[in-house]
Amino acid sequence: FSESAIFDSSTLLPGSFVLMAVLLALLVGSFVGTFVTLLLIVCSVAAAMGFAGLVGFPLTSVTTSTPIIILTVAVANAVHVLVTYIHGLREGSEKQAAMEESLRVNVQPVFLASATTAIGFLTMNFSEVPPFGHLGTMVSVGVGVSFVLTVAFLPALMTLLPARVTAASGDDYTRMDRLAEFVIKRRRQLLWGMLTVIVVCVANLPRNELNDVFVHYFGESIKFRQDTDFLMNNLTGIYTLGYSLDSGDSGGISNPDYQRDVEAFSQWLEAQPETVHVDRFTTIMKKLNKNMHADNPDYYRLPNNRDLGAQYLLLYEMSLPYGLDLNNQINVDKSSSKVTLTLKLISSNEMVAFDRRAHDWLAANAPAVKRAESAGTILMFSNIGQRNIRAMLIGTSLALILISGILVIALRSMTIGGVSLVPNLIPAAVGFGLWGVFVGEVGLSLSIVTGMTFGIVVDDTVHFLSKYLRARREQGLGPNDAVRYAFHTVGRALTVTTVVLVAGFMVLAMSSFEVNSAMGLMTAAIITIALICAFLLLPPLLMKIEENRADATPDRTDANRPATA
Repeated sequence: FSESAIFDSSTLLPGSFVLMAVLLALLVGSFVGTFVTLLLIVCSVAAAMGFAGLVGFPLTSVTTSTPIIILTVAVANAVHVLVTYIHGLREGSEKQAAMEESLRVNVQPVFLASATTAIGFLTMNFSEVPPFGHLGTMVSVGVGVSFVLTVAFLPALMTLLPARVTAASGDDYTRMDRLAEFVIKRRRQLLWGMLTVIVVCVANLPRNELNDVFVHYFGESIKFRQDTDFLMNNLTGIYTLGYSLDSGDSGGISNPDYQRDVEAFSQWLEAQPETVHVDRFTTIMKKLNKNMHADNPDYYRLPNNRDLGAQYLLLYEMSLPYGLDLNNQINVDKSSSKVTLTLKLISSNEMVAFDRRAHDWLAANAPAVKRAESAGTILMFSNIGQRNIRAMLIGTSLALILISGILVIALRSMTIGGVSLVPNLIPAAVGFGLWGVFVGEVGLSLSIVTGMTFGIVVDDTVHFLSKYLRARREQGLGPNDAVRYAFHTVGRALTVTTVVLVAGFMVLAMSSFEVNSAMGLMTAAIITIALICAFLLLPPLLMKIEENRADATPDRTDANRPATA
């Protein structure tokens, strides 16, 4: 775990910063804007890491990805303000006027995007795994700080620094305008086509299986993985599992019936294909019985008398060197013993199934064993994923309720707020559906992705809807023209933020720690799907709803068409 954390901090973090700087410089088109954005990101990351140190969050292989996530998420806020500001400068506005207009149109959507992102990450505190909760809290703090800096620090510094931008070009937003016309013209085909694709993808959700192979959490560049692979290939297994078998009364482990059941259970375990070795105290009892009969091999069996078994056990304990005992195999009052087995490399599902088979066998074939409990690191981790899924379902549901309420209040429309949930929920469902087709295994890392990405994907929907509603309410435009306005004003910014976010999480996907790499890959996929839904599903859906509204305003560019066109 430590080696993975060090590797990620020393390689992925610097790589992310360099990649962000290059992408921002190319996509935003402003060196000063890139510098200010990177400065904002550094401050946000420093604040989050400082907060973690203040409250005592440890740095783990999970929380070391915090700077990369904050870096990618904080970029989105800055890009929206910068793109609108630079567009105003290119249109001939003064710096202060351009920034005032940028803040006027962006403060609400940036605040909503930050709030929903923070809520999404805070739901990670429902996770059964503390480092995931620490990660969610740290990222939420960083996102909150980045919002404050975006609306206070960034505008002030940008208006003070010199701004060199080229004059407005007629082709600057041509691609977005063409996309808007395509979406409007093909809205019915896009609506039904997107819904069909979504249904097909979501239908593959059941193909996902909750499963983990914990040794494979670490890439082959990590020394632990190399040593473990050698150990399993040449020596023995690394997974151990213990069963505590209770006889029901003090000294009951000397009962011949109990010992026969323990021995039978151990032999059953040895016969399982997953088992490498089984260790139990009945082996000692058989050896003692043989030793006490002049090492006659015929007596290598369990004693058939309880008192004789108790005497053998006492003799053995008295013969041990001072300070040694059998407490690693039997408890103090000798009412229960432990069977320890070593297992091959198996997945979490196989581990849970193996443990269930063992308990079923004991219940059916070992009447002298009154109670059995199993424990082990591998068993604990195998159950964490399933428990984490249940916990995160509660967290995600709470986030859905909170974010839905925020959007309905902020957008001042129950209908639009409800519509916004469609493109917000679909990306995660489609992403996991595609994962079911190409991978089919959902591990511990992916159990938190839905709650984490839900707040991020809201960014696209919020910014598009805010511009659409501004065109409808402030400028009195019809549905089609409002869609054109939204594409023209925010389409490029959404594209830039998506490219930057995907690039940042793809860097995380290169981590040597599988929890981080799987999380980064899935998050990048979901963010990409979110942009596609925001461009190709949300506008047709809005226009479809508006068709049935009696107060729909005729589109100025479609004057010859019916108002419901």
